[in-house]
Amino acid sequence: MAAEASTPLPASLDAFLTAHADTLDADNAHASAIVPALGESGLLRRGVPAALGGDGSRTADAVQAIAAVAERSLAAAFVFWGQRAFIEYLLQSPNAALRERWLPDLLAGRLGGATGLSNAMKFLSGIEALQIEAQTLVAPEASPGTGEGRFTLNGALPWSTNLRKEGFIVAVAVQRADGGAPFIAALPSDRAGLSRSDDLDLIAMRGTNTGALKLKDLALDEGDVIALNAKAWLPAVRPAFLGLQCGMSIGLARAALAAAQQLGGAARPVLQVPIDEATANLADAVAALESGLDDGRFITQAPALFRLRIRLAQLVQEAVQLELQASGGRGYHRDQPLQIARRWRESAFIPIVTPSLTQLEGELRKQAALAA
Repeated sequence: MAAEASTPLPASLDAFLTAHADTLDADNAHASAIVPALGESGLLRRGVPAALGGDGSRTADAVQAIAAVAERSLAAAFVFWGQRAFIEYLLQSPNAALRERWLPDLLAGRLGGATGLSNAMKFLSGIEALQIEAQTLVAPEASPGTGEGRFTLNGALPWSTNLRKEGFIVAVAVQRADGGAPFIAALPSDRAGLSRSDDLDLIAMRGTNTGALKLKDLALDEGDVIALNAKAWLPAVRPAFLGLQCGMSIGLARAALAAAQQLGGAARPVLQVPIDEATANLADAVAALESGLDDGRFITQAPALFRLRIRLAQLVQEAVQLELQASGGRGYHRDQPLQIARRWRESAFIPIVTPSLTQLEGELRKQAALAA
């Protein structure tokens, strides 16, 4: 069975990713070039309404664009996901002024967008508490929508990606000390009280501008708020957050299956059946993901999306194993022009990116128990 068709990439972006895939995994030498390259390619505009500067396509088209980048480099796809997820937050925010202020630079790749909401998604599932707290100076409920709500923020994010040294804006979930509803805010990197660590010492994906953030007496007003009620807003944005994230698994699985098909050699008669089965299963999972994103069912049927994310992660592991078997002993030689070593490291990241497979499976068990 032929590999599932992927979205073509603009020639300049394809050449950049092909030339630097190993470097983007191994170090940060080209980390600053990823977001501008994505902006120049126009891919950051996928799934964004034309009236807001996008190409007017579907969220599923943005997923396919992330998948196409992941076929070349998972590090670049991870950055793409972070950037595009932040763009999605602005698209779904009732704060039009915030969207108008930041969206053009994000779409053009002049500014990095960091999701910062992994903690929030865990909080939504009851897995952990929010790690940033706001002391309320003026409550926004006193005069909603006027921009008069003011806060001072303290706390930390131990992990966030796409914290570009050239400038970024990060979304954070904030617990209010006065007992009000948690909210989502956007923090620009030059805001006083926000500090970034050095890049985290990762075993791979090192070109992703991944670091930690600390907030110390950071001043924030209502104009920086993406959503005033996080618990009401997060379920609506979660399908795009997770759906776009699935693009990383789709692209990596496609790349590994294509390599397995090409490298089969003498092992092809043995491997062809599992390669065909994995290819068909991947196509089915992609079709189910696109259908759910198109009709909006994942907003109220989150478990179906969780199961798809888990299934796609499993398919990545199957695909990389098939590539390894097709490569044979050559795959264990550093002097061979094969990409199995990098894809093996990349595949190890898929199960742990938040929400991790363990967290998703725990949430499914919890919901099954409640239903019973």
